[in-house]
Amino acid sequence: MNIHYRDTPSRDEAKDALARLRAWAETASPTEIAELDPAVARLLPEREVGNYPELSRDYPEEFEADDAYRATLPDLQNGPTSLIRGARQTIQHVGISNFRLPISYHTRDNGDLTLETSVTGTVSLEAGKKGINMSRIMRSFYRHAEKTFSFEVMEAALADYITDLDSIDARLQMRFSYPMKIESLRSGLEGYQYYDIALEKIQIGGRRQKIMHLDYVYSSTCPCSLELAEHARQTRGQLATPHSQRSVARISVVVHPGRILWFEDLIDMARAAVPTETQVMVKREDEQAFAELNAANPIFVEDAARLFCEQLLADSRVGDFRVVASHQESLHSHDAVSILTEGDTFDAGSIDPKMFTTLFHTG
Repeated sequence: MNIHYRDTPSRDEAKDALARLRAWAETASPTEIAELDPAVARLLPEREVGNYPELSRDYPEEFEADDAYRATLPDLQNGPTSLIRGARQTIQHVGISNFRLPISYHTRDNGDLTLETSVTGTVSLEAGKKGINMSRIMRSFYRHAEKTFSFEVMEAALADYITDLDSIDARLQMRFSYPMKIESLRSGLEGYQYYDIALEKIQIGGRRQKIMHLDYVYSSTCPCSLELAEHARQTRGQLATPHSQRSVARISVVVHPGRILWFEDLIDMARAAVPTETQVMVKREDEQAFAELNAANPIFVEDAARLFCEQLLADSRVGDFRVVASHQESLHSHDAVSILTEGDTFDAGSIDPKMFTTLFHTG
């Protein structure tokens, strides 16, 4: 039998070694201590613990990061598969949301507008990849930001995403508030109406789509309430007013490839379907006209969805679409809502829990 003894120092030997180590630490610099073991600094209670070598506290304005230096920088997002935390599953959307910059847009009358635009860019991430470099999405976008924007330029930015981030699928969305000068109903005054619009360019499985979203704000007069008010007038000589409320429809359409659908075109379709758009500049004659216009166009939320649908079906530039309508009731403490879809693009069994709350327009 072989017996092995551990070479463990005695207490006296350890005490002597500790004294020698403390004596060395008293004359060593913080850098020397840190290089040996930062814990040694704890042997000198009167001295501040130094876990790192002494570092410069002045910003190095003259320092330039060349290619060789950049090559030494750590990049955890592109690290090995072993760094993945959680399930190794494909992520359908990963990227950035709501970075803003001014973008120029063409208008239907050949003018240009520069508008503050909120951009969301995402790509898919394969199960075996740790992550993406988010800043590449912004850099890809900025390469095209000086150009007047269209779906074609968005497509170029989308192609950059896929190349730069080595991804299969990618999506680009731009949101902005689009101004149009609207004339009052009778007084001839004009004012700017602002429309919340979003443009999307999507590539999934090699198939590309362009989508336009519009929030259209209108007044809805309840047909039932209108009839009841008229009944009170006729049968009892009782003054009564029907209830109406600010309402919002979010109209989302796929634009057929090669076709041009102007923002103004989609707004015109919405206005043709439901002409009781909220007003900008109003004098007394305009307010009276608006009351008459509402009485001539009473609608339930179901009517609104079908009226918008009718206009969209009649336009050959429009493919799949979705209409989400919300009548924000003045009679009830709840809202009346409807969703109508055409085609597979927007068909979904589940509803975003916050979908209808995003339709509130506070003015």
